[in-house]
Amino acid sequence: MRSAILALGLLAGAGANAAELPSVEHFMRYNTYSSARISPDGKFLAIGVDRNGQDVLTVIRLADMQLMKVNVLPEEKSVSGYRWISNDRLIFTSVQKFGSFAQPRGTGEWYAVNADGSKPEAVIFYGSRGTTGRAKSLGNESYSLLDPLVDDPRNVLMTAVYPRSKDGAGTELVLVDTFTGARKSLARAPRENCSIQVDEKKKPRYAVCYDDKNEQGQFDTRTELHVLGDDGKWTLVSNADIDGGKQLRVQWAAEDGTIYAELDDGKAPAAFGTVDRATGEFTELFKDPVSEVAGFVVSPVGDKALGVITAAGIPKVTLIDEEHPDAQLYASLAAAFPGQMVNFSTATRDGNQIIVSVFSDRNPGELFLYDRSSGKARFLMKGRDWVKNEDSATVRAFDFVNRDGMRIYGYLTIPKGSDGKNLPMIVNPHGGPMGPRDNWGYNPETQLFASRGYATLQVNFRGSGGFGKAFEDMAYGQWNTGIMHDIIDATRWAIKEGIADPGRICIYGGSFGGYSAMMAPVVDPELYKCAFGYVGMYDAQIQMKLSDTSKSSSGMRYLQRAFGPTRAEQDAMSPITHASKIDLPVYLAAGARDARCPPEHTEALFAALKAAGNTPEGMIVQSGEAHGFYDVGNRVKLYTEMLAFFNRHIGGKVEVGTAERTASVD
Repeated sequence: MRSAILALGLLAGAGANAAELPSVEHFMRYNTYSSARISPDGKFLAIGVDRNGQDVLTVIRLADMQLMKVNVLPEEKSVSGYRWISNDRLIFTSVQKFGSFAQPRGTGEWYAVNADGSKPEAVIFYGSRGTTGRAKSLGNESYSLLDPLVDDPRNVLMTAVYPRSKDGAGTELVLVDTFTGARKSLARAPRENCSIQVDEKKKPRYAVCYDDKNEQGQFDTRTELHVLGDDGKWTLVSNADIDGGKQLRVQWAAEDGTIYAELDDGKAPAAFGTVDRATGEFTELFKDPVSEVAGFVVSPVGDKALGVITAAGIPKVTLIDEEHPDAQLYASLAAAFPGQMVNFSTATRDGNQIIVSVFSDRNPGELFLYDRSSGKARFLMKGRDWVKNEDSATVRAFDFVNRDGMRIYGYLTIPKGSDGKNLPMIVNPHGGPMGPRDNWGYNPETQLFASRGYATLQVNFRGSGGFGKAFEDMAYGQWNTGIMHDIIDATRWAIKEGIADPGRICIYGGSFGGYSAMMAPVVDPELYKCAFGYVGMYDAQIQMKLSDTSKSSSGMRYLQRAFGPTRAEQDAMSPITHASKIDLPVYLAAGARDARCPPEHTEALFAALKAAGNTPEGMIVQSGEAHGFYDVGNRVKLYTEMLAFFNRHIGGKVEVGTAERTASVD
């Protein structure tokens, strides 16, 4: 199949005059909006808006941009996961925010309301309330939206998960009335731990089920695929144990009946393709030897896959259905925003009006409304309207071969106007380590560092997501060895390339990045001049006793495989064991309510370093914060202290001017 690749290429050029430094608060404020969805008939725009840390749902009439309604939830709950049910009705759920390194926690509640604010209904909740006055008390099940059924003005499809189901089939497909909350069961999953997918007729058809234990009893993730026949019986069609380790996972169904799926052999990144409805045969449409599919370009009408997005470095779109008219429209829009990532966001039911999202390393994100009849795109809003793209730093992709012969990928944020040479540098490992990764785009944290003259190096070390399961699995038992080698090798690569001043490099990170900030200097004591650990994990024993991960059997299996099953292995990989070797300036910060990496980690490491004769220069244990600080004031305090710490040890400004950029389309 012929393919077209739209590549984003970036080059930084020399700068001009230094500009006045923006405040720390300039970078720590949250985006004005989180997302936007146009109504099926194109009359309204629903927008998730941040209001002093709480996300509210606003509705605007597009004809005159008149504000119709602001939906605010009580008890500082935030609106999330909203979708249009019909031309003038929305459904949304609520979440509680607990920090920048933790996913917002769903409350289990779902609400529906008309665009003008009329006919509000608490559809799913715990307790007895609602406009109907009918009791709707729920047990321990949780609900998620599967399909809004925009052609059905009353109902939506939801999946309900029952953790303690008597028959083990813990997932159920449910039709939910958004005016009364009435629920009708449509299908039960074939076993526990499944998700249900529907076909083009919105009928239950596939179940992707998973296990988190291998034959040796270790933590591992495996999936199997079941198909629901017309006789109402489930049939197993794919299982890793019987298919040589291959895992077939259905993604979605297009309106024409095309079933999209991915086939993963557990080694290379998964292939994307289609599944034959009759035979179950997989036909490959795309496969990259390095990068997993990070996203899709889907037609505004019909849900056809037009292209796939890969992101080993700078995001790249490969069109897989070039002849589709919407693929040609996408190529035209992408060409109109050179050097930026473009995608369809949402569209009207007829596809005549499309919300188009645009972002880049220097653009925090913008939304445009494209009208097919006029062929023009109208600017709607910017995520951070106080940010000037031209004042932002450039993010370059890089790759190198590590000491083990593996090619490793990452990103460098270079201060605006710098020639990118001999810079003070902050090495910033990401959290995880299994699954999360660093991405190309506008990053307020690295932009803050760049505004003060620091380059920032981010490396997708072994274990990072996006490069296949085998690459992720390399992280098990390798926290203090292989992963640290990747981080150190990336640092030394930046020195060899002349990017980093070898005498002015600090390391900083949050969560697993905080762990890395303490462990990397143990492995290579001469490389870093200071280390800042933020909501980090420093003692395997504390993590295995106090963390929320340790509270489940699955979590304990994960920790034992990640750390090693023996006490000797766990001690060897714990920074606290090596406190006497952490012989550089240290600063620590934690959230007092952090359940993932409890503050006891930070307090224990502080005490151990003090006992070893290296008392940290500071420690913040912030009340009210969890796994990452969320309050803007607390974030400003944190990063103000952090910048002062870096300045004391590797301080030194570079000229800050404008940067040039070029983009290419291959």
